[in-house]
Amino acid sequence: TMSLREHALSLFRGALGTVRPGPMLKRALMLQGDGCPQLLVKGQAFPVKRDLYLVGFGKAVLGMAAAAEEILGDHLTRGIINVPLGIQESLQRAGMQEMLLKPHSKIQVIEGAKNNLPDAEALKGAVAIQELAKGLTADDLLLVLISGRGGSALLPAPIPPILLEEKEKLTKMLASRGAAIQELNIVRKTLSMLKGGGLAQLAHPAQVVSLILSDVIGDPVDIIASGPTVASSHSVQDCLQILTKYNLLHKLPKSVETVLSSSPTKPTAPENYSHVSNIILGSNTLALEEAKRQAEGLGYAALILSAAVHGEVGCVATMYCQLIQLVCLGFASLGGGPLSDELRRNLQLEAELQIPGLDLEKFLQALRELGPDRPVCILAGGETTVQLQGTGKGGRNQELALRVGLGLHKAQATGASSPQGRCEILFLSGGTDGQDGPTEAAGAFCTSGLVAEALQEGLDVEAFLRNNDSYTFFSQFQGGHHLVVTGLTGTNVMDIQVILIRAT
Repeated sequence: TMSLREHALSLFRGALGTVRPGPMLKRALMLQGDGCPQLLVKGQAFPVKRDLYLVGFGKAVLGMAAAAEEILGDHLTRGIINVPLGIQESLQRAGMQEMLLKPHSKIQVIEGAKNNLPDAEALKGAVAIQELAKGLTADDLLLVLISGRGGSALLPAPIPPILLEEKEKLTKMLASRGAAIQELNIVRKTLSMLKGGGLAQLAHPAQVVSLILSDVIGDPVDIIASGPTVASSHSVQDCLQILTKYNLLHKLPKSVETVLSSSPTKPTAPENYSHVSNIILGSNTLALEEAKRQAEGLGYAALILSAAVHGEVGCVATMYCQLIQLVCLGFASLGGGPLSDELRRNLQLEAELQIPGLDLEKFLQALRELGPDRPVCILAGGETTVQLQGTGKGGRNQELALRVGLGLHKAQATGASSPQGRCEILFLSGGTDGQDGPTEAAGAFCTSGLVAEALQEGLDVEAFLRNNDSYTFFSQFQGGHHLVVTGLTGTNVMDIQVILIRAT
């Protein structure tokens, strides 16, 4: 039989496979007919009356553009995409030819946003996209490819007189104070020419069709890559509220004050976006559904917990540990007995984390119905946050896996009656872009024995966690065997967690 490790890695890779740009685009996009050709996107038809243009920005856009150009052929007039610095070379080195444009492509590639921060090159690309959009007529069609991760950094066009450096410094200060990605994006949007619907407004009256790869919980199109083709649902008030919350109002550069004081207080009316269609092509939910299908094929009783897991990594780890205990209890009482009330009370965390779509009662009911003899696979996705305390090297997925390992170890140590003694447990967390923090790992996995084994090797897990040094821990522990390394995937739909449990 395959080990839990092999199963978990196979499910993670299966989930990734379904949101890879090429296959995803080819499933959704078609060009039909020669006389007056039509672009078909997931069954919706858009007539191509005159010229067809393409623009795009974000980490996964190169692969999306390569597939789109193949589908559009000679109908494509011209394109410009803004992608992360060095991505063409990285994909070339990784042998991922299918993600690269062919020689003599009509699509111009601009690389920028080193370390996912807007820079002069990204600005150059944004300005080129701005110029292209401005020149379109009512008979033109603009296909916009958006990949959330990195999309925002690759479309920087601050409203004058704000300088790029000033906007950047502000974003950094917000991030260092623990602002969520949603909050960062609201501030960025408010100070930007193209975000928050700006690109769609510039392209008017051309037909705009946006194909979106979502990297944001709940797939809100106005937040992904800061919503360049969507009516912004946020106003200047929201931006000011966030700046107040993080105590930054008195630290604003003059230029930002100028723009904020002269911005319209109301967002643009939605009817000004009748020329735009925003279509989500890939998301965390899509990836989880594929993993569930594959898990069932391997004989697991598989449940998707939520595609919207978020919150501080320590709280999320505690929730996962409690869920694992519950499943093991279910096994221990052979599916018949009542689940421990004490554990149920502990699961108030679920309420605190406010995870959309997570109905624990329903989930526990589903668990009870599974019967005691089938191994269980719980799948979830989303994006946690880490409050940095230390100077170590790691990423949120590796830290989550290490914290779950520690939680399971402590639960086992506290009571001889610990239900997990009768279970084999594996927890994996990985980023779908293949990069967790500034490391070459996508994430890591742990077992309930991980901390005990680490202690035998003289590694103090808690010390590593205090220093946010999960990558160093996993690199040193058992020769890096617990790291999940996929290499660049060319896609991104946030993170995926796989929990596998079988009775021993």
